[in-house]
Formats: sequence, C-alpha cells, structure tokens
Amino acid sequence: MKGFTTAEMKRFNYLVGETDAAYHEAAQKLGLSDSVMQIFYIICDNGDKYPISDICRLSGISKQTINSALRRLETEGMVYLENASGKKKRVCLTDKGKKLAEDTVVRLIEIENGILDSWPEEEVEQYLQLTGKYLQEFREKIKEL
Repeated sequence: MKGFTTAEMKRFNYLVGETDAAYHEAAQKLGLSDSVMQIFYIICDNGDKYPISDICRLSGISKQTINSALRRLETEGMVYLENASGKKKRVCLTDKGKKLAEDTVVRLIEIENGILDSWPEEEVEQYLQLTGKYLQEFREKIKEL
C-alpha cells in the first residue's frame, strides 16, 4: 500500500506522537499514570474542582478510564466527588491531592510555562494561532465524515 500522507503531514504526526511520548515519560517520572496526570493537570489548570464530563472531553480519555482512575484516587484519599447540577459530578482535590498536584503536575506546568516564556511573544502567538486554526478546520472536516 502506498503512503497517503504528505511529507508535512508525516512530520506533523511525528511531532504530535513524540510530544505525546514526552508527556508519557513525564508522567512515569512523576510516578503517575497518564490518566491520573491528565485528571490532575486539568483540575490544576481550572482550580480545585472540575466536572468529570469536562475532564473526559478535554483529556480525550474515555469516561470509563477516567472513572476507574477517579475510584483509585478516591481510595487513596486524593480526590472526592461532589454533586454539581443534576447527575453531574465534580472532582475535588483533597489536601493530600493538592500536595500531590504541587509535587507533580504543577512542576510540569512550570516547565511548559518556562518554555513558552523563553520564546519571543510573536512566536508564541503564531504557534497558538496556527494550532487553533488546524484544530478548528480539522473539527469541521470531521463533521463531513
């Protein structure tokens, strides 16, 4: 079977894959599973509490995997769930969970911030603009599938 992707798309896919691999390596070094790291990252990025449904959407991880990780985190005393509206629940960090977040995910966020802070402002804006443009167009094309 011949290759269908352009050289640019191969390069893009390689960079996305390698970035994902780097985040996986970071999770391992921090002693977290990928799903736990995503949960903590999203909560830290949005305050101490965040809806489960939004964690699933933003992480791209299945609801089943997120719920399994949350049950484990509840058992370990890292999080608790509280009712939001209707059947929706929010994940809340306990003091123990906040400490773990500070020792792990916050360190990763500081690395990310440091990288972007080291770039010229125009490059950061261009990177974010082009990434957003790609995402928007990709979502539109997916609707046509």
